[in-house]
Amino acid sequence: MEQNSWHRLGAEELQRMFSVNPQTGLSEEDAVERRKTDGLNELSEGKTVSPFTLLLNQFKDFMVLVLMGATLVSGLLGEYLDAVTIIVIIVLNAVLGFVQEFRAERSLRSLKQLSAPSAKVFRQGKSQTIPAKMLLPGDIVMLESGDRIPADVRWLECSALYAEESALTGESLPVAKHSEPIQAEEVPLGDQRNIGFMGTMVTRGTGKAIVIRTGMDTEMGKIADLIQNTDSQETPLQNRLEQLGKILIYVSLGLTIVVVVAGIMHGQPAAAMFLAGVSLAVAAIPEGLPAIVTIALALGVQRMIKRKAIVRKLPSVETLGCASVICSDKTGTLTQNKMTVTRLWAGGRNLDVTGEGYAPVGQILDKGRPIDLKNDQSLRRLLQVAALCSNAEIQETVSTDNSKRKGKGKSAEGDKIQNETSVWELKGDPTEGALVALSGKMGLTAQTLAVSFTREKEFPFDSERKLMSVIVSQPGGRMICTKGAPDVLLGRCSYMLWDGGVVPCTPTLRQKVLDANEGMASGALRVLGMAYRDMRPNEVVSNEKEAECQLIFIGLAGMIDPPRREVREAISITRKAGIKTVMITGDHGTTAEAIAHQLGILQRGGTVLTGSQISRMSENDLDKVSDNVYVYARVSPEHKLRIVKSLQRHGHVVAMTGDGVNDAPAVKAADIGISMGITGTDVTKEASSLILGDDNFSTIVAAIEEGRNIYENIRKFIRYLLASNVGEILTMFFAMMLGLPLPLVPIQILWVNLVTDGLPAMALGVDQPEKDLMEHKPRGAKENIFARRLGWKIVSRGILIGLCTLIAFWLTLRIAPDSPSQLIRAQSVAFATLVMAQLIHVFDCRSSRSVFHRNPFQNKYLVLAVLSSLILMFVVMYLPVLQPVFKTVPLNFREWCLVLVTAGIPTFVMGAGSVWSGKRKRSRGSNRPMIKSTKFSA
Repeated sequence: MEQNSWHRLGAEELQRMFSVNPQTGLSEEDAVERRKTDGLNELSEGKTVSPFTLLLNQFKDFMVLVLMGATLVSGLLGEYLDAVTIIVIIVLNAVLGFVQEFRAERSLRSLKQLSAPSAKVFRQGKSQTIPAKMLLPGDIVMLESGDRIPADVRWLECSALYAEESALTGESLPVAKHSEPIQAEEVPLGDQRNIGFMGTMVTRGTGKAIVIRTGMDTEMGKIADLIQNTDSQETPLQNRLEQLGKILIYVSLGLTIVVVVAGIMHGQPAAAMFLAGVSLAVAAIPEGLPAIVTIALALGVQRMIKRKAIVRKLPSVETLGCASVICSDKTGTLTQNKMTVTRLWAGGRNLDVTGEGYAPVGQILDKGRPIDLKNDQSLRRLLQVAALCSNAEIQETVSTDNSKRKGKGKSAEGDKIQNETSVWELKGDPTEGALVALSGKMGLTAQTLAVSFTREKEFPFDSERKLMSVIVSQPGGRMICTKGAPDVLLGRCSYMLWDGGVVPCTPTLRQKVLDANEGMASGALRVLGMAYRDMRPNEVVSNEKEAECQLIFIGLAGMIDPPRREVREAISITRKAGIKTVMITGDHGTTAEAIAHQLGILQRGGTVLTGSQISRMSENDLDKVSDNVYVYARVSPEHKLRIVKSLQRHGHVVAMTGDGVNDAPAVKAADIGISMGITGTDVTKEASSLILGDDNFSTIVAAIEEGRNIYENIRKFIRYLLASNVGEILTMFFAMMLGLPLPLVPIQILWVNLVTDGLPAMALGVDQPEKDLMEHKPRGAKENIFARRLGWKIVSRGILIGLCTLIAFWLTLRIAPDSPSQLIRAQSVAFATLVMAQLIHVFDCRSSRSVFHRNPFQNKYLVLAVLSSLILMFVVMYLPVLQPVFKTVPLNFREWCLVLVTAGIPTFVMGAGSVWSGKRKRSRGSNRPMIKSTKFSA
């Protein structure tokens, strides 16, 4: 039997197929036989990787192998401090990688926890409770409110049964279930009303069902399989750093070999040149790069935590910076996940309702003017019916925050302020909760209504009847209150409240109600009608038909899960940043499209695609349209995964948000998976890279800004480190080509590497973002680390640093070329020039334009780092005990002037050139006609 066809079968066909009697269930003999073929009702974890293997895999990275080689060389040179530092870096990176991957392996374990621990079944004519993993296809199960459905089941009997399926289908409201066959061939999961799914929850009513799928054959099992077979994406940062490491190794080793050979050919001692070459190789490879990257990411993580974004995988922080598409769930992320009545229709009037969520704060407005219930009996009756004909409760929780008062007048013990925050929580159905909150806004709370009204009887909502009624008593008699689908309710009404009085419900008035209902529904509102009637003194009502007749129609209430206030602005920011926002939801297309229009997601020319349409598309068909689709509605887990992969095939870096189990495969497959911290399931959190502490879309935008800044800071210190290393290598290379003595001795090379590569580079990692950071399109996922002229800046500054260092060395040496003491003095000048040139150059690296573009004192950490490096340089030059070790001598005033002039040339000459070039470009641009593109590019 095709799994997608169970909804088409009737009860008798199911009984024949599974050879089972619903009254007696399976026999023990049948259960034993079926166990042999069907196995246990549990989710498999697939192939698991041992913790030791995970840890071992961390040492297979190319850059790690290079660092191990650098450790060996440093040890052979006697640089034990460097060797220990590199080992610490390797171990730290391995531990971080191991922890991240180990936590990811727990995804399926969290998924298994959603399975019910036990189930009530009929076996051999007896009702018994068995472990849910022992269920078999054909078992007859009984379920009631509060039960978790233990397997995929087909309902045989339902009594006012509702199931919460948001974790699987994305449907924001509990779904009414029934037992009748559905004849359509292709029905989305959210519309399979006669099927119950493993892991979902019964929220109301009772039912009997037959198990049709167990274990990995269930819809939950499909998700488990998708998680197992979905590979996590390597982040762009990981790819770029691996690429960078290989380039650095080959280039630095090649240049080092050339320097050593050239030195020997010009008469330098082979042993001395070998030692110098090895020192150059160690200096050229930035072994501190992984540590600096890790520190930059970790500090970024701390900043993001303050902005309610919790990072599970460090490299994913940077990945956000190049996100070009954000696929966002609707319910709870773009919206508040709190049904709210926003429109009323009563007596021919369209009324607006203010206030959001379940808090009893808001007003009812008639053309912008607040309504007083004392003077509006029709509206008062509508609110009474809305609150009385409901089983939902809204509870207030008060939290107290004690904080010390800041400012003057503080007492010695500390004057404290108590900030009380009220949180209104719903217990019950969200639709009924919206009606209770509506009445509470006008003072008709459960407490106030209980004074006048007492419930006597209830006729629960039924999916076939589409109505709910209650009988309440009051001092003046008894009353029937009814709510439900407007078209159905209208057929049970003989009268209507109109202009403050009760009038016959004429065809004209009926049409007015239907027009009002259609108007609300077209705005994606869920609409309910309200009616009532006063009962006769001795009237006896025994069933729904007797109660729900001769009713007086009062009005309509339209509700929706409203968008979050801050989301529209956040989406506007992402659009300016060249990032496309796509809504993916399990809700109906009409609702999704309306919300998308309100938030500015749906662009002109953009389309809406439904899950049923995606099912009929091939991969090529989906690829042709996915770049122009802004809203996906009524989708399944497989659809979400296909959407993410289609966008990735277009070259997009995809951020995928999700909260339910159904989102986990797509979240894992995305370049960066984002889960909800409040409403998200453990499965989705484990599969994600980033968790939103407040479930808010605007937090994603803040994380993107942080990610962009982190990547730009990484580029800054790569630019700084490599330009400095190029300068060191070229200083030696040029000297060997010109037949000059060694301008730097090996210990000086290693010291320069230690002094200038550490603190200043780390300080660049926490640099403030430039003002226009979020006004640029995202960089491409395959963008080279040296893109946007970074390679040119590294080479040009490195050449100038090398040339200027060599010039300072030569000018000092030429005074007495044959004097050993003058050679030491010249080497000291070269040493100081190289250090100073790099420390000046670090300020140039803060801006993509020039050193003059930003305030040099803005980054206080960088200023302190530079001062620390200067102090260390002076220590080895002026401390007598260290001078013989580092082959340095103190410099005089004239020599320091030479050092400062030559060291400043690379930065200030190139900076001035950039400023002049920028002015020329702007001048040329001002003489050209302005062409403004209005096309949005994702």
